[in-house]
Amino acid sequence: MVLKYPQYPHIALFKFFMSLRYQINIRILLAGIAMLFIGGSIAIWQARGAVSREIHSSLNLAAQLIQLNFPDSKQAIFDVSSWLPRFVSLEQTRHLKIQLKKTTGEVVKFTAERNQNADNDVPPRWFINLVSTDYPQLEQRLATADSAQIVLIIRADPLDEITEAWKESRAFFISILVMTLMMFLAVNLVFNKAFKAITLIVDGLKAIEQGFYQQKLPDFSTHEYGCIAKAINHLTDVLDAAHKENSALTLHSLEIQEEERQHLAQELHDELGQSVTAIKVMAVAAKNKKADTAQITDVIIDICDHLISIVRSMTRNLHPLVLTELGLKATLEDFVSHWSTRQPNLALALYCADEVDGLEQKITIQVFRVVQECVTNIVRHAQADQAAINLDITPENWLRLQITDNGRGCAPENIKAGFGLLGARERIKSLGGELAIQTGPAQGMWITASIPL
Repeated sequence: MVLKYPQYPHIALFKFFMSLRYQINIRILLAGIAMLFIGGSIAIWQARGAVSREIHSSLNLAAQLIQLNFPDSKQAIFDVSSWLPRFVSLEQTRHLKIQLKKTTGEVVKFTAERNQNADNDVPPRWFINLVSTDYPQLEQRLATADSAQIVLIIRADPLDEITEAWKESRAFFISILVMTLMMFLAVNLVFNKAFKAITLIVDGLKAIEQGFYQQKLPDFSTHEYGCIAKAINHLTDVLDAAHKENSALTLHSLEIQEEERQHLAQELHDELGQSVTAIKVMAVAAKNKKADTAQITDVIIDICDHLISIVRSMTRNLHPLVLTELGLKATLEDFVSHWSTRQPNLALALYCADEVDGLEQKITIQVFRVVQECVTNIVRHAQADQAAINLDITPENWLRLQITDNGRGCAPENIKAGFGLLGARERIKSLGGELAIQTGPAQGMWITASIPL
């Protein structure tokens, strides 16, 4: 049963939260929030300082103007109606609230006219609370022309300055927000391009998993993805070549198996069948009282000896019993003796350590088959007159097999053409080892196999 993610939304949601896109986007979002917080804190701190400096500057200017216009000797000629409106109209007094407190207790406010557009852009209360602080109040006692005593009260009115700071801070916040959004957009655009390449690579790997080795990845404009695509394409070529070699080797093994079965059936039919029939005929003839029993017995003995030799030859080809009974070294000695008898023109030498008899059965049979295949190739193709088999165990606990000959050799690119050496390599590989071949035209051949024990 195949599970589909739309039927299990929690699985799809989990995959989304674990995706690279989500993780990087959430980090960009957190970074943007941190930038807004830090930048906002700095902006509010700077705005608080700027407003405080501006208010103190306005208060100091107002105090200096009062002192310049009304020294103690001239306070008696103070004219509220003529001087105070001009004073309030100054640009520097826009951050101030000016009040007159008469002797009767009446308070008269004199404040510069506020821009109506500024009233429509009042900062939020939280910003005003963060930027504002306690400002000093300036009081100056004056005497009017009619000798009346009044008090000039000047208080800070930082709203205009806070409004300007709010506009600057708001522009700063909007800039950071726009930059964060642009960063989101840029990163996602890059991700879209990257994820398309990743999707193609994943699809290519799935095709390789299903055995479609001819499918190649395209060239990507990004250098890193291009290197990955080249590596995967090279991998598919190697896998395709290995797959074809294995298929050919499997087919060849099946053909050999069928040939061996056919040969075995032919041997059983021709040799065993005829011999058993002859023995039966001789046994029937022996029932005759006039039959020459001694001669019939000799014929039966000869037929049985022939059957024994055939059975031994067949068992040797199927599986050497001496390998199980006496070990690998004795089997190789018997094998070399057999080939030396059959090929007197080939000087075949064997150097085998006694420790190889303690190897596992699965190793001994594979090593013997590799030696058998290599010697068969030497006899059939090498046209050599000298060959050597060297088998020992290294101090690092590796089994090392080396087979050399002085034959005609071959070009290195033609080594894979033969199924014998390909099968030998697969046998060594099945044991976790490696097989190396060195050869050249008219230079003989060196076959070295190393198997970890």
